[in-house]
Amino acid sequence: MMNFAPALYIISTPIGNLEDFTIRSINVLIKSNLILCEDTRRSIKLLNHYKIKNKLISYHKFNERSRVDDVIKRIKSGQIIALISDAGTPTISDPGRILCEECIKNNINIIPLPGPSAITAAISASGFSDQFYFHGFINKQTKKAEKEFKTLSKIESSIVVFVNPKKINSHIEYIKKYFGGRKILIAREISKYNETFYRYTVNDLDYFKEELLGEITIVISEKILDEKVITDKELEKEIKLLSKRLSSKDIVNKISKKYKFSKKKIYDICLKYKK
Repeated sequence: MMNFAPALYIISTPIGNLEDFTIRSINVLIKSNLILCEDTRRSIKLLNHYKIKNKLISYHKFNERSRVDDVIKRIKSGQIIALISDAGTPTISDPGRILCEECIKNNINIIPLPGPSAITAAISASGFSDQFYFHGFINKQTKKAEKEFKTLSKIESSIVVFVNPKKINSHIEYIKKYFGGRKILIAREISKYNETFYRYTVNDLDYFKEELLGEITIVISEKILDEKVITDKELEKEIKLLSKRLSSKDIVNKISKKYKFSKKKIYDICLKYKK
């Protein structure tokens, strides 16, 4: 087993299936002097599965600031400190940002160990654009949730959000209100035994008759532009008019976004009027 230098190690943990843990992550935890976690009751199950007996203490949003100074001192004294969350990657919709900021101020190395992520798992299975915006958890309060969805609807790329399963139907109301014309993936319990993917167009999305249980990740597709159809003759006419005031590059970008023609075809027509 290799040696690890004193630092803060940010370790991604399984989001469901314990076999998704990396060998490197296990080795760092074995070598750690202290493991910080959100909930010791949940994390101990993971550590016991891999027979890791190192010291484990709670580190969550309610005690994060009070723990920071001690953690910094430990790393400066030569200790290896690991930060894990209940599931997925620490600092992303989970505690850890404040500790990272303090490590940076103190010139302490931060070493991220990549691993399981509900965000990338959901987007990879969605079939939507891989250019996406991750919002995090939608607010539980109804009015604030609607405001968040309204703001998100202005984003043209794919969108990933985490939601409380008890709020799924109230969220669906706002998704239908602000995201008409898009597609949606509702991923439940990713990597677990009851993993389920619900796929709809937003217009066809309906309320769930039974309460969904478990972790819910929602992916809303990129904004789908209305497909306008014109003839080749009409295309040439429009390009001819645009060529009087725009460069070929600008025309190609403008027309390709507006109609379903290849950029090469648009550019070839541009050349006719740019000679």
